Amino acid sequence: MLTKLRQLVRDGEGLTVEFKRCTNELSNSVFETVSAFSNRYGGYLLLGVEDDGTISGVNPKSVRGIKRNFTNTLNNTQRFAPTLFLALEEAEIDGEIILWCYVPINSQIVMFGGKIFDRAEDGDMDITRNSNMVAHIHQRKVADYSERKIFPYAKESDFEFKRLMPLVRRLAVTYRTDHPWEKMSDDEILKSAGLFQSEPESGKSGYTLAAVLLFGRAELIRACTPNYVTDAICRRENLERYDDRLMVSVNLIDAYDQLIEFISKHTLDRFFLVDNQRVSVRSWIARELVSNILVHREFTSAFPAKIIIERDRIVTENWCLPKSPGKIDPNAFTPYPKNPLLASFFINIGRADVLGSGVRNLYKYTKIYSGGEPELIEGDVFKTIVPLELSDISMYDNGIMSDKMSDNLNLSDKMSDNLNLSDNTNISDNMSDYLNLPVKLDMSDNGIMSDKKYRAALISYLSKNGEISATEAAAIIGRTAKTARRVLLQLVDEGIIVATGANRNRKYKIIGK
Repeated sequence: MLTKLRQLVRDGEGLTVEFKRCTNELSNSVFETVSAFSNRYGGYLLLGVEDDGTISGVNPKSVRGIKRNFTNTLNNTQRFAPTLFLALEEAEIDGEIILWCYVPINSQIVMFGGKIFDRAEDGDMDITRNSNMVAHIHQRKVADYSERKIFPYAKESDFEFKRLMPLVRRLAVTYRTDHPWEKMSDDEILKSAGLFQSEPESGKSGYTLAAVLLFGRAELIRACTPNYVTDAICRRENLERYDDRLMVSVNLIDAYDQLIEFISKHTLDRFFLVDNQRVSVRSWIARELVSNILVHREFTSAFPAKIIIERDRIVTENWCLPKSPGKIDPNAFTPYPKNPLLASFFINIGRADVLGSGVRNLYKYTKIYSGGEPELIEGDVFKTIVPLELSDISMYDNGIMSDKMSDNLNLSDKMSDNLNLSDNTNISDNMSDYLNLPVKLDMSDNGIMSDKKYRAALISYLSKNGEISATEAAAIIGRTAKTARRVLLQLVDEGIIVATGANRNRKYKIIGK
């Protein structure tokens, strides 16, 4: 991103680039630019840069306060309508610190201090009293963003506010401890998030499509957007059809949880040390894929969004209105929100990142998880491909991963509590070899990880719980029952466990327990 910022400074200010002198504090003109960018085409805001491109820098002692003030002001309902969730990022150019932010276009008119600003060339204009210019902005946004469509006949009883609003507040506060939604009423949250709007031209007021998708009951969602569905498919053993399938057509908040659980069920949870913290990389990848396919799509299309989990990759597809068709380069792309209201809402509850960060995170964590890079291809159908299997690239040195990427394969979150062995657990010599795995990853000839990790997980579970079925084993290792049964039979052959019962009632136990 530093290369991109240097290029922006060299090219100078324009319709989508603004420089601001900012040494110790923010001026109102910063927020006027945010409003103007939101109302026009979006743009890059650079603080600590003079109008002529000279890097004057931001006082390092003031950086934290400036960043906090920026976020708080954008979330202040008395200053911004609707509120925005953006964050300033730091960069160092020529020895000076600058703060920058990409401001995406918003699907509704953004006001700062009760005024409407628009962007013209390299300046911001107050157009509050110019009804023609305001109407032009409104018309452009209505045409581009279906999420803003108002449904005046939708009633409060058509929504699940009572059940979902407490969850939304909890998620928002977990993401940010001083989040303003904690003390706001349901109506205030809906209005500040642009989920309840009034149309100045027609005079209509009501809940928007974004509100319907986030909080609507199933009947309301089907009535307002009958084509909305996300088709999640696992296709590993049965390649002609599928091994598992989930059709999701509930509200986006519940849909997120269901799709995350589906991916978790069918993929390995690999933990790595990232920036000296133990991180579930799979969880980050799933989060980016699910939030993207739920938020950045065109809901008026009959094309069903898809998540397809295959042996060596995850593929997602969703219909969109492409702005820059082709393969996305994470180091040289301009993020463009398909549904700014939905994107902002997901950011507020910690289920998505500030626009642009999600793409960078997906590249970062995929490389850690499998050694490969994802592909993001924008067209009428937006397609994302994430490789799953470990590849032999520079992150390995003779098969051994670096300390920062040491691989501690773990189980799904639901099963992990059962894997902590008690202090008095007696483990045979054969079993102990599997419970303390070296950093080195054993790879088969075709590059796929060997069964040793699966065996260790199953032995750990058996040592704690006594017995297991093939179905339970499949859930633990995140593979099919056929694969789980094969691994269990290997342990039987080696004299580590014994099978009892027949056919569907068969259980597996550690010998001697």
